[in-house]
Amino acid sequence: MEFISPTRGRMSFDEMFADIIAFIDQVPDAKYRLIIGSDSQLGDETCFVTAVIVYRVGKGARYYYHRERESFTRNLRQRIYYETSRSLAVASRLAEKLAENGHADLDIEIHLDIGEAGDTRDLIREVVGMVVGSGFDARIKPDSYGASKVADKYTK
Repeated sequence: MEFISPTRGRMSFDEMFADIIAFIDQVPDAKYRLIIGSDSQLGDETCFVTAVIVYRVGKGARYYYHRERESFTRNLRQRIYYETSRSLAVASRLAEKLAENGHADLDIEIHLDIGEAGDTRDLIREVVGMVVGSGFDARIKPDSYGASKVADKYTK
């Protein structure tokens, strides 16, 4: 799985992970949030983007994204579940690497492209339950900027 950093270019998962750790090690006493969010855009093919953001609270952030185009003709519910499963897969892999490298205390948030307004409101309980049941914090709109802003930017 390849990620793109706007500042560092194309990176493997392991290179992205090393860059995240280097960012944290620059200011080890700061508070950090690791955020993962996915979004999709329908077209001839559906474009899925998963973003990984390491946020140094109050002092900036770095982000990376993975983009894939697929034939995907499923309904909105299936697309939201698929976006969530993509975020969970990356979050699980990151959590495993963090534990192996002495950073297990870093909380991971999954930002979901759902909210109280719009067609996705009926999915909130199910999708948030899926994330929380997997051991991660879940955020929905308007607090889910990892999905609704960062990932969304690269689906176009």
